[in-house]
Amino acid sequence: MVIVKNLVLVPQTTNKKSWERSCRDLMRADMHEGAPWYVTNSRGSIKLEVKEQGVYQSRILEYEWSQKGFAKALPRIRHIYKNFYNPQLGKLSLAKSCEIVNTASSKTEINFDEIFKDFRKFCFRPSDETFKKSYIPVLNHTKRLLTSKKKPVDGEELMLRALEQWETGARMWNIQRASLINFLEWAILRGKISNVYAPVKLSAVKKEKRIGFALYEEQILQLIAAEKNPAWQFAYQLLAVYGLRPIELRHLVVKKGIKEKELWCMYRKSKGGTKGDKTEPRKLAPLYVKDGQGYIDWKLLERIENNEELPSLGKSASNGLRKHLERSKTWQKFKQEALKLGEEIVPYSFRHRYAKISHARSVELNLNTKDIALVMGHTKEVHDKNYARFIPDGTHDKFAKQLAA
Repeated sequence: MVIVKNLVLVPQTTNKKSWERSCRDLMRADMHEGAPWYVTNSRGSIKLEVKEQGVYQSRILEYEWSQKGFAKALPRIRHIYKNFYNPQLGKLSLAKSCEIVNTASSKTEINFDEIFKDFRKFCFRPSDETFKKSYIPVLNHTKRLLTSKKKPVDGEELMLRALEQWETGARMWNIQRASLINFLEWAILRGKISNVYAPVKLSAVKKEKRIGFALYEEQILQLIAAEKNPAWQFAYQLLAVYGLRPIELRHLVVKKGIKEKELWCMYRKSKGGTKGDKTEPRKLAPLYVKDGQGYIDWKLLERIENNEELPSLGKSASNGLRKHLERSKTWQKFKQEALKLGEEIVPYSFRHRYAKISHARSVELNLNTKDIALVMGHTKEVHDKNYARFIPDGTHDKFAKQLAA
């Protein structure tokens, strides 16, 4: 007969040989069939024995040979067993498996700085910039929580508290959550932290992505007119005419082409996936802004060639542009107009304008979606995902013809 005690099945019998046999049977219940794992009495302590691949190994555990001692030892033995057969830990070693589990279960102070360094070596895929943005914030929160007087009691509480500064379900929340899970799984497997902090599945209602607003021609002209700083005026013109990402303002060069001088963007954006896989530099193609008199030529290529000053955007070009625009009353007015349409005005709204105008003039300029994606510096698949709403399908034109018939 067995009863549940502290979530562990503990044999209950007064017969010594009977409970010893029950202990061994219970231990082997979660192991593979024929697993050569045994527990014996070694001078009043539990001795764990393994004979695998013809090699005998044993380890004395810090538990007394008794029903109570076995109840405490069983969870530890199960973790030792899992680590022993984990291919990521290399050669089968009982001593190593025990050491990992003992380290994770000990109350000694954890050196998180060293753990994070080791984790960074393991987590080699993201660039240093991405690691700093996507991992460091949540790792620092985890360190703070696990070194505080009021530590989380389990993995669920740790994750909830470590992620509480981000809006649940938002993009950054999901990024930090994935990073935290990756770290916890790695650290627990290697005995860096206690397995009580095993990550749990935290789900959240996915935040609906708001449609990016494409600036109108007259709005771009109003922004430029309201801007007193010539460097920022120049930036707005470049962003609109060439559909640039904010960071690309820092990577513009003029090259000598076959027929004439060409403006190029040398920025190489990470494609994701394989580390180091990036987009190629690209030749830019202008889509001029139009006013009541026609298309405006702001001589942008010549001004880049003459090293005309552009604004300092700070460490993050996108954030630098956003912060500057947020101080503009004109931008705030456009922001409210976009919200009424269920859309969101963002620094990329200049780029959205470029995509929209490209498709609006696609017949006139003999452009297809692949052409537009190429000059914008992304794949056709990415373009279809983000700008499909601008691709004409001709359906509504067919309905419009009824009045002309």
